[in-house]
Amino acid sequence: MYCKNCGHELDDRAVVCPHCGVPVYDNFNTNGYTPYQEKQKEKVYNVLAIIGFVFSILGFGSIIMGAAGLVCSIIGYRQAAKLGGKGKGLALAGIIISAIAIAVGVIEIVIEILSSVGLYNGGYNYYYDYY
Repeated sequence: MYCKNCGHELDDRAVVCPHCGVPVYDNFNTNGYTPYQEKQKEKVYNVLAIIGFVFSILGFGSIIMGAAGLVCSIIGYRQAAKLGGKGKGLALAGIIISAIAIAVGVIEIVIEILSSVGLYNGGYNYYYDYY
């Protein structure tokens, strides 16, 4: 069997011509779709969820980065509903990690302040009796 449009040889089970995409039978309705012309799915990313997660990881060195990660992750979490749930888990992880990073940063600052005024010595006992 040969294609009516381009003349290439076709398999007997062919529904459309693999070379030109024209239906083999006149009464075959493809509705504009042929197996050889599959539509590409649009790739959608939740960019703020990704940025928030990265900032939350980097936030362990800086409270400002942790706060930026928290803000981006919260916005990314809200955008996940518009994107069909894409990035929701990543944004949630960013929120949790950012909150922990901010808490660790605050604790570090408090310890530094207390140790600079002499109220905290890191658990070491510096009191010695000299006779």
